[in-house]
Formats: sequence, structure tokens, C-alpha cells
Amino acid sequence: MGFEQLVVLAGCLGVSVMVYRRLAGPSPSGASWRGPAKAAREAEALGLLPASRQKTLFAGPAPELEAALQAAARGDWGPAARLMAATRERRDWQRRHRYAVELGELAGEGDGAWLDAWEAAGPDDPDVAVVRVEATITLAWLLRGTAWAKDTTDAQIEGFLRVLPQARPQIERAAELNPQDPTPYISETKVALGLNYPHEAMHRVWKDITTRAPHHYGAHLAALLYWARKWHGSEERAASFARDAAASAPPGALLRMLPLVTWWEHHDGSGEKGSYRTPELVAQVDAALADVAAARPDDPDLPGARHLLAYFLTRQGRYEAALEQFRLVDGHVGAAPWACYGDPAGMYCRWRDKAVRGARGRGRGA
Repeated sequence: MGFEQLVVLAGCLGVSVMVYRRLAGPSPSGASWRGPAKAAREAEALGLLPASRQKTLFAGPAPELEAALQAAARGDWGPAARLMAATRERRDWQRRHRYAVELGELAGEGDGAWLDAWEAAGPDDPDVAVVRVEATITLAWLLRGTAWAKDTTDAQIEGFLRVLPQARPQIERAAELNPQDPTPYISETKVALGLNYPHEAMHRVWKDITTRAPHHYGAHLAALLYWARKWHGSEERAASFARDAAASAPPGALLRMLPLVTWWEHHDGSGEKGSYRTPELVAQVDAALADVAAARPDDPDLPGARHLLAYFLTRQGRYEAALEQFRLVDGHVGAAPWACYGDPAGMYCRWRDKAVRGARGRGRGA
């Protein structure tokens, strides 16, 4: 399935793939990928895991978030409340946005009784407010489905257009409860996508975000979708947005990944092998590598960046550098590009094992 068909809930460029995986059906846990047996054995000899042991939920370890999701699924909202409160107290806006998305998706695709109970216990709680926003957005996009507009029924469109506008007053309320928090405005980018905000309105949302968190990686990915050709912009608009963000960001902010994300979004499905190896794209990968090297080791967006870098490096025939990135994320495959396929673990192992073969001098090119 192409990226353009995944809509925003696919999360291939963002922080969550939960809804997409459940819409598309369960991953066969790598059962479809056998690959060259020798490469698989060599990967395991290097300490890398087989497809059957790759976790598909997140791009990297997130035990606190996973525990909160499991508790919420059982009806216990306490761990989620504590997790969200900690992000607010630390002003950790990257994790706050990520957690709100994951928790909101869980509520939006289920009965959401645990979220209702949390909300009833604290109607003025800014933490539950941002989760409620994401739950509403999730429900709207689930009602719409992931098909192209021409393949979407009138009933699906009606449900989508009935529910998504409900997020707007919820966003306003969440912003009032915690004025310093960029999270409600980052969520609004997905409303902008679905309700066709004009460019002037999107600029207003972007100002609200960047005055609070100027280098927020997840916010930039969300905005990049809006400016992409398949939504409300063009390839050049998206590329210009990515270049400007990368140029103005401090080292380690991961925003030098954005030119790669832009290229991948617009070209990956149709790119020839050689197109990955142009001097410009090689230079962009080098800049992203330096950014990743300068990032905080605990940056929650770092694993996702490594996954996409590993893919690009393999496509460029830079197998040893790719293998270094694969080693650092192995065991977790809930990230682009693997999450955009029905079998994320199998797709991940296919490209990882290609890097293993290449590093051993047997790669034929990617």
C-alpha cells in the first residue's frame, strides 16, 4: 500500500502506526519473509533477531507507554494519567505529543470507557484534554477509512465530516487549560489536513506551534504532510519547508531528516535504484547522519530516524553504515518505512539482511 493511501493515521511519518496496523489486519509476524537463509543466519550470528521476534508496536523501546496502554485497555486510566502528567511537569512536549496520540488512538478505536472515566474524574485536567482531542481525530479518520476519495462511500465521508469538526472546540479547550503546551496545535494539523484548511489558516496553526516548540520533530512531520503534493501543497513547497527547518535547527534536533522524509514521500514508490544515489541525496543522508549522532540518546524520535536512515543507506549501497543503524534499532520495527507494509517485520528483515550481505561483500545493490 502506498503512503498516500494511509492517510494521517498510518503514522508512517509520525509517531504511531497502531491504527494503520489494525485497519490493515494483523502482521504475520515475519512469516512471509524467509529470505536467503545464509543472510538470515549471518544476521542472527551478529546478534540480530529473526522476524518472528521483532516487535511491531513502536520504533524503539517504550516500556512506560506500553504499560500505560495495556492498563488503559483493561480500563485502568491511572498509569496513563501519571504518564501524561509527568510530560507536562517536565515540559517534555515530544513525549507528550507521542503519548497523547497513542492513548487517543487506543480510545478512538475502542469503546473509550477508560477515557470517559478519566475525563469525569478531572474535567479540567489538561492531560486528559489532549488525549480526548486525539481520540476524536482517530475516530473521524477511522470512519473515513484509508481508501482514496473516489473509493470512499458517502456514509464514510458523512461520518468523517460529522466527527472531525468536533475536535476543534476540544483543541481550543485543551489549549486554554495549558497555554504553554504545543500539543493541541500539533493535533490541529491533522484537522487541517482533513478539513482542508487554507494556507493562511495553516500558517496560523504553525505559528501557534513554533512559538511554543520551534524544533519539535513530530510537529514538523505533521506539517510536512500538509505541504506535500498529495494533500494541500506540492513537492517544492514540502521540500522548501523541509530545507528551511533543517537549516534553522540546532544539531541533534533531527530536523535534518526532513529533506529525506520529503524525498521518500514523493519518490520512494517510483524511484529507480540510481535515484537514491544522486550526490544531492547522498549529502542529505550525510547531514541526517550527523544530526542523529548529535541527538540526545533518549530522544523519543531517534529510533524512528534511525530506521529511515538504515533504509536510505541500504538503498545507497552504504551497507556498513546501514548495518550500524540496524543494530541500534533491532527488535522494534514500528516505524517508516516498514510500518507502511502489511508485514513490517518481514520487510524490515528483508532490508536489514540485504545490508548484512552487502557488508559481507555480497550485496548486488539496492
